[in-house]
Amino acid sequence: MYNALSIRFGACFGGEDLDRYAGSPRLEVARGDEPFDTVRDGVPVVEHPDAGEIVWRDDLGVTCRRWNWRQCKRTALNRDSRNLWFIVDHLPPMPIAELVRAGEELVLGLARISPGITHSIDLLEPASDE
Repeated sequence: MYNALSIRFGACFGGEDLDRYAGSPRLEVARGDEPFDTVRDGVPVVEHPDAGEIVWRDDLGVTCRRWNWRQCKRTALNRDSRNLWFIVDHLPPMPIAELVRAGEELVLGLARISPGITHSIDLLEPASDE
């Protein structure tokens, strides 16, 4: 569903298993030496983002590369996932109101397929320079 919404809204959507995170998720500019566990040709491998690439990460390494486009295996959603965290990256020219609407559409869809879920929507903004 979140892949379909990504196409509909023209925004990067991603779904993560929050229980598999080490520390808090954060958006950073990669140094280029951070580990990123993925699969290539059906075989698990560890890659590294390009220096200067925008990545989501936690204390163990990169969880999504190229904003929210390529996800690692460690935090990927599966049948056992219970605490889901969805990210919608905001990039111009998408207005903030459309970003919020995209999040609301995601919650509505999740509630339809999983009645009784609890949820929250938070807008994360860059830290101030102060």
